Amino acid sequence: MRTHRDKFEVEVLTAQDNAELLIKQAVEFKPNVVVIGNQELYHKVADALEPFDIKVYCGAGSVASVVEMESIDIVLTAIVGYAGLIPTIRAIKAGKHIALANKETLVVAGDLVTQLAEQFKVFIIPVDSEHSAIFQCLAGEEFNKIEKIILTASGGPFRGKDVNYLKTVTKEQALKHPKWNMGAKITIDSATLMNKGLEVIEAKWLFNLSPEQIEVVVHPQSVIHSMVQFQDGSIKAQLGLPDMKLPIQYALSYPHRLHSPLPRYDFVAHGELTFEKPDMHTFRNLALAYHAMNKGGNTPCVLNAANEIAVQYFLENKISFLGISDLIERCIEKQTYIAHPTLDDYIATDKETRALARNLYSNIKSYIT
Repeated sequence: MRTHRDKFEVEVLTAQDNAELLIKQAVEFKPNVVVIGNQELYHKVADALEPFDIKVYCGAGSVASVVEMESIDIVLTAIVGYAGLIPTIRAIKAGKHIALANKETLVVAGDLVTQLAEQFKVFIIPVDSEHSAIFQCLAGEEFNKIEKIILTASGGPFRGKDVNYLKTVTKEQALKHPKWNMGAKITIDSATLMNKGLEVIEAKWLFNLSPEQIEVVVHPQSVIHSMVQFQDGSIKAQLGLPDMKLPIQYALSYPHRLHSPLPRYDFVAHGELTFEKPDMHTFRNLALAYHAMNKGGNTPCVLNAANEIAVQYFLENKISFLGISDLIERCIEKQTYIAHPTLDDYIATDKETRALARNLYSNIKSYIT
């Protein structure tokens, strides 16, 4: 936005708890509206922005409804987790194009969301670096059949470690990602490979693929962001230094490529690029995600809800790193399966799974800590 003020106008900004940054950005970019999700912070934000004639609202309902404003052309949905689903659906139904940084929207309700996007003639442009890479590789390839896509993964901070090592890892260790600077939840998901599992499910819906067409390869340098292999055997890859500004800018400016001041990748200076198979035996969350994708129905919704609770418990030092997978697996085993869920089914499944995860935690605490 700072680089291309002549091309973009910020109409709405939202945050959940980070009132300080919301205020700072609002003062800089002068949006029409800001929404603070945490209602207890409303007066702090409203008082700070009163001199700037910026409307201030609060609460989850306002976050979901503000995306329907007529003045909005595209909505960048970057809310973490299940909370991004309803605002994204509301934006789609309002005819807004979506720059999707919230992978859980398609993980939880991919079938429903993609149908709605088609119905309301809305583009969903991926912002995750891996899916943006696939999207860019497919430009101009509308008539060519995809054989498979290859999603790259950094491997996280525990790449190459075995189960015995993972038994004792701490929250502080898990939050030290080797390549990306992300929020706590996504960083833990990266460490468990759940983030890659969620991306696998998201890719299925974004690119209309079967599970067999989605491969994960560990690429520690995080320079190749993902690849597409076509039926003639040729492979296209998208490369760049690990910086989320590039996929965000591409999503907002699509189909054009705007100039960027970001550093350029130097092949000679950076040396070799390496690749490995992911260890799905040690990092079971990736295997659980493939299982959920293959089973379909509301199982990916169960996977996501259980993971959000499990990660929360890990960050609160209530369960072990390996306990995250244990809790998710038990929720998948015990939750009622629905083959063709509606939106109400997804909402109910999410709520029930969270309650189930909390109940299972209290019952098997001694086993998973």
